[in-house]
This record gives sequence, C-alpha cells and structure tokens, in this order.
Amino acid sequence: MSNDPRPESSATPTPLDHTPPPSAPSYTARLTAEALGTFLLVFGSLGAALFAAGFGAGTEDGIFAVGFLGVALAFGLTLMAGIYAWGPISGGHFNPAVTLGLAAAGRFPWRDTGGYLIAQIVGGAVGTTLLVLIGLFGPGNWLQQAQAGGFASNGFGEHSPGGFGLGAAIVAEILFTAIFVLVILGVTHSKRGTPAMAGLVIGLTLTFIHLASIPITNTSVNPARSIAAAIYGGPDALIQLWVFIVFPIVGGLLAGLINNALFDRKGS
Repeated sequence: MSNDPRPESSATPTPLDHTPPPSAPSYTARLTAEALGTFLLVFGSLGAALFAAGFGAGTEDGIFAVGFLGVALAFGLTLMAGIYAWGPISGGHFNPAVTLGLAAAGRFPWRDTGGYLIAQIVGGAVGTTLLVLIGLFGPGNWLQQAQAGGFASNGFGEHSPGGFGLGAAIVAEILFTAIFVLVILGVTHSKRGTPAMAGLVIGLTLTFIHLASIPITNTSVNPARSIAAAIYGGPDALIQLWVFIVFPIVGGLLAGLINNALFDRKGS
C-alpha cells in the first residue's frame, strides 16, 4: 500500500516524490528514465569539465574556457533538464545518494532501490564511455592527457584541485550531499513543497554545491558520477573511489533520517 498522501487517482508522479501510482509508467520505464537522466548529467557536466573548463589555456583562445563557474552550471543545468524531461517518469533521482536518502525518509520503497542504483551506474558509465569515444578523435594525445589528469575524477590529497586531504573530503561529501538531499526532500514535499519548481531549485542547489566544493574534491555528491569518471581516470582515481561512494551515501541517508526527525515526525 502506497504511503503517498495524494489521491490515488493522480497518475503523474512528482519528480523526486513518492512511489508512482499503479497507472504510472512501468518499473522498466522508470529504470530507463533513471539511466537516461544519469547519462545526461554525466555526459553533459563531465563533458564541460573535460572539453571546456580549460579550453585554450595559455593561448589567446583561453578566453573561451568556462572554468569552475561553467562546470558548476553544467552540472546544475543538466540535472535540471533531466528532472523536467524524465522526472515525471522515474522521479528524477539520477544519483544513488538521492535514491537511498529518499528511501531513508520513507519517500521511496527500499525494494526498488537496487534497480535504480544499477540503472544510474550504467547510465553514468555510458556517459563517460561516449566522452572517451569523442576523445579518440581528438587532437594529438588529448585523450591520453585527459586520462592522465584523472578524467575529471574526484580525489583528495594530491588529487584534490586545492590539495585538501582525506578528512576534508569525508566531511565535505557528507555535508554537501546531506544539504542536497534535504533541499530535495523539502522542495518535493507533497504538502509543503513546490514540485513545479523542483527542477529549477534542485539544479541551482547542485550548482552552488559545485561552486563551493570543486576545489575540495572536484565534487562528487553522486556515486554514479564518481564511478563513471573513475572507470577512465586511472589507478589513483579507482583507489580513492571508495570515499566518493561511501560518504555521499552516508550524507544522503543522514539527510533522510534528519528530515524525518525534524519535519516529518508521525503525528506532527
């Protein structure tokens, strides 16, 4: 029995809200939407990081580089597009930490989390694989240089853009992911939220998170994004990957529990 307080006649799922009613898209369609949304997020945002962030550095073409601001906007805009395009089908999670955070908050069934996580990881991996395909036809040894530089992977210590250590990476990934999931839970709440604005608010939240935390870890807050980049980022990226799987998930789960304790207590 669904815990969705909305009338059962509602056939359109709210992005990032409760389980869709029976008349909503099938589970297969929802998994496909999650894979497509995660693909869009990874392909667009990491594409901006790899192709455009430092474009023309050291030459007169350097004025066209998008830098940190452009990459942060790419993450926010691609997420926003995915939520509005496929959120009505799957809920628009596109992130294992979000899926598990919503489950911890009672806003998504635990039985469906496994499929969502697999779909997200597959979608992200397809995104970076296609970036590699583009890179194969790039100038000179562009692809080799991109992979030697970590392929936009997350990292700490010498692999942190700002030289931040493991402790900073752990704290940042927990806190920023928790903030992200708390915003999602608030803006998509069936009674207090503003679901029509969810894509815009969530996308802008991811943008500010990247603006604040790219120098710390290159910003994960999304294990699917981290896995997708590390596949092609070399041994160091794979060795450090565990941090960017474990601690965003910890942050998402904490957010779900905190949300319930503060705002969605039974009887309140």
